Amino acid sequence: MRRWVRSSTVVLALFASLVWVTSAGAATRTGAEPLPIERLFDNTAVSDDARPGEADLDGTGASLSAQDLTAAGWTPGRTLTVQGARLTWPRPRAGEPDNVRSDGQAVRVRGRGDALAFLVAGTDGGDVRGVGTVSYTNGQVSTYRLTAPDWRTGPLATKAVALPHINTPDGQLAERARLYVVTVPIAAGHEVASVRLPSAAGLHVFALSVRADTRGWTGSWAASTSGYTAVGPWADRTLRLVVHTSVGGPRVRLRFDNTFAAAPVRIGSATVAVQAAGAGARDVPVPLSFRGTAGVEIPAGGQVFSDPLDFDVPVDANLLVSFHLPATVAAAPVHRQALQRSYVSEPGDHAADGSPAAYTSVLTSWPLLTGVDVGGGPGSVVLLGDSITDGDKSTQDANRRWPNVLATRLLGQDVVPHYGVLNQGISANRVVADRYPGDGVSTDTGGVSALHRFDRDVLAQTSARTAVVFQGVNDVRWGATAPEVIDGLREIADRGHERGLRMVAATIAPCEGEARCTAAADAERVAVNAWIRDADAFDGVLDFDAVLRDPGRPARMLPVYDSGDHLHPGDAGLAALAESVDLRLL
Repeated sequence: MRRWVRSSTVVLALFASLVWVTSAGAATRTGAEPLPIERLFDNTAVSDDARPGEADLDGTGASLSAQDLTAAGWTPGRTLTVQGARLTWPRPRAGEPDNVRSDGQAVRVRGRGDALAFLVAGTDGGDVRGVGTVSYTNGQVSTYRLTAPDWRTGPLATKAVALPHINTPDGQLAERARLYVVTVPIAAGHEVASVRLPSAAGLHVFALSVRADTRGWTGSWAASTSGYTAVGPWADRTLRLVVHTSVGGPRVRLRFDNTFAAAPVRIGSATVAVQAAGAGARDVPVPLSFRGTAGVEIPAGGQVFSDPLDFDVPVDANLLVSFHLPATVAAAPVHRQALQRSYVSEPGDHAADGSPAAYTSVLTSWPLLTGVDVGGGPGSVVLLGDSITDGDKSTQDANRRWPNVLATRLLGQDVVPHYGVLNQGISANRVVADRYPGDGVSTDTGGVSALHRFDRDVLAQTSARTAVVFQGVNDVRWGATAPEVIDGLREIADRGHERGLRMVAATIAPCEGEARCTAAADAERVAVNAWIRDADAFDGVLDFDAVLRDPGRPARMLPVYDSGDHLHPGDAGLAALAESVDLRLL
């Protein structure tokens, strides 16, 4: 398929966010010497429920509940990982200064990576925006732009954690308090020395760090959290999840996410093995560790990575990831449509069992597990999509999603690197509207919008190099206009370019004959596709519309590719999509 290379535009996008402004020495002379952030705390945000007047986050006497934070696993001094960034929740006790009112302070921060991560809250009634600077050890300085949503009214879909109460001097309110983790790009390869905070009234910073890059790792498998749903309940059960690798390597690490949760979840032990058949392992499962221990607690909204493990991960193969849940888990973050049978055990810790005997129940979702990384490799291609990317209507347990076929193609050629392929499709997902609101137990597993999940599901993915965006049909089927979808896709492209990603778009497939694919919806689809083909927002285009449509009736899918519902391609159609990709675009 045709497309152009927009390297000059990518460079311009990068410089729009990373503007070299002066030398670090000159920046330092304009203000105080950088200090650790805890030395700059000048506001108290957290109060004990029994003494709500001891804190005042927003100037009206309102504050966060210390008891709610503890219940969420956000205890004083705890290091949390969110979006791949390690951030330490302030150590001070309730009633003591625990955050910085951002006003140009210079903060001592060291490290190399791909982004700065801020743990923030706004208290101005809306988004708080400001510009700051990053000083590097080589003497250069770049600027960044930071936006902090409001702690009481900001979107739940993008919050790191939501607490159930707000403390006030007049009593506790049953109102959600939000905290956000926001990342901004920094200059790749340069070591950060300090960060000057924006001068922005109402911006509160609790922690910041450099998010380390993921060199030395390649993402081999991933799944997006599509909702937070009732499960089980599981108590003293072991889950054995079956996942399919794209690339292999000599080491492995796993990622577990407690996305959207209100409470911590504990993993008692975990193992990895290559699948023989069903819940049976080819060899004895190998135990994983988490910072040197067998188990780990994942705080609400947080994530954990297992320690690197010497383990030969094969390409294009099924792994068994087993983990024991010692306490009762009644709700969990899930990727609902796995199209893969996994397993739940009888009571007990059966993570180390090679035999399938204890695994007596079948599970068709992927709870908690969101990533498998392998050592080495060139990095990953992230596929951001909806049910077609998720593999809806493909054959269960057969790994015939178009991302699987693409991964096999990449392994069998030498024109481009053997990238890992990360499937971030969510059935029913939309570009501009949330299906799942982003908080609370819900039966809707259509996920938050692509705009709201882009940072977590693309930018924070391991060694992401290129992102392919194939979404929009659910938007137009449910009444979104072409300009609304186009604006969303343009924003996604801009945000990816800002982080140095190559951004590729796929045109929306035809779906005439499906109940909501009306003539009006098709007109919007056609308009979005015309923009994708003709605009220069993306670095490349995959014309999936042209691959699947019936030449004699272009609003409808070719019958040979149709699964039967006129919306989702079957195995043959999904294979046709993957085979049509010009790999050089990746």
